[in-house]
Amino acid sequence: MAERHTPELLHTFLVDLESTNSSAEVWALIVGVGRTLNLPFVDFISADNYADWRRTLFVRTSYDSSWLNAYNSDPEVLKWSYFRTHAVNHLTPIAVGLEFIDEYMHIPQARYQVLEEAARRGIRAGFSIPLRAHAPPQASVITFSGDHSKRDMKRIIQTHGWVLNTVATMGFQHYQAHFAAEFIDRNRISEKQRELLEMIGAGLQDKVIAERLGVTVSAVRQRMNNILAKTGLNNRADLAALAMSVGLVPDPLSRERQGEPIVLVEMGVSPQGKGRFRRRDPEET
Repeated sequence: MAERHTPELLHTFLVDLESTNSSAEVWALIVGVGRTLNLPFVDFISADNYADWRRTLFVRTSYDSSWLNAYNSDPEVLKWSYFRTHAVNHLTPIAVGLEFIDEYMHIPQARYQVLEEAARRGIRAGFSIPLRAHAPPQASVITFSGDHSKRDMKRIIQTHGWVLNTVATMGFQHYQAHFAAEFIDRNRISEKQRELLEMIGAGLQDKVIAERLGVTVSAVRQRMNNILAKTGLNNRADLAALAMSVGLVPDPLSRERQGEPIVLVEMGVSPQGKGRFRRRDPEET
């Protein structure tokens, strides 16, 4: 069986990943893999804007990282993080930490002090994996670290690098899906507000929404303004996009076609869009 060619640790992770119901469960699985490989310090950083690294969406760590607050309060130190200097610009994984400082670009003394303090706390070397999602792309990075010498960390990467890459990539996809779906609960969107979001996402105008809800148009607009204030969004278009991103309405690019399904068939390496459409046999899987 093909499963036998997948490392047991990775196979178990993927099987468990399929049954997760929340972003917290996904995170626990990712951290579990790190701890199994003696890389217990796991960082997960994601920004909602690829071009503007200052717009950080969330930061998760498997350890108490509050000691970093004092350092990160200095923008000149913060901008030298591996996320800002590498992950937002490249997809190649890199070895990080004090042990690999000689292989990295020049950094200011203040940033070097951060790496020294991290090493003192057991975060001496690690493996950092850049990630992408959405269009325009959203930049993220997952880093697995531990108290290892440069030689030992290289051995871990050589032996388990593929596993760590796959865990980060697949874990990231599932985490993002759950994280988006949890937006409603995380922002305390009421059932009435959720219903309104769904109608806005479906493209209904205020008058139609008011008739369906049995309220006035002004009441609809007030509810809409309440959602905008609660979520920090700016306009109706943002609310419609939100409704789609959290799964209240289907993505128009993935809606099933009416009538017989049609498949775009492209072969070889010719420019995309040169293929031919054909009807799909209903018996095809």
